[in-house]
Amino acid sequence: MIIYEDKELYIEKEESEIPWLKIFTKEAYKELGDVPKDLRSRLWNVYDIIEEEMKNYYNPKKINMASFANMLPRVHIHIMARYEGDSHFPNPMWGEKLRIANLNLPDEKIFHEKVKKALENL
Repeated sequence: MIIYEDKELYIEKEESEIPWLKIFTKEAYKELGDVPKDLRSRLWNVYDIIEEEMKNYYNPKKINMASFANMLPRVHIHIMARYEGDSHFPNPMWGEKLRIANLNLPDEKIFHEKVKKALENL
């Protein structure tokens, strides 16, 4: 599900037990170094905004960021709010599941609206 889009970037929600967003450039660059410098700078500004909104809204134990792009060979950045009680912590979300999670998190729709509003002011 896309929660934000403009002429250069879009942000998708990853279906998960944890808050997890992904930032994509609209043009499919293979490597981060292939992204024009102005857009790369904007990409990191968007990341900073999402991380800050995620920390303030969800109060996670840790924010994880990843950009492997092996399965989907194009630039995209994962931003994940992690909790000691999530099913994989301290492993990566792609790692071994350690437990059944029972997270009681605030409404993600409000979080998505906060992200959109913050990005409109960028």
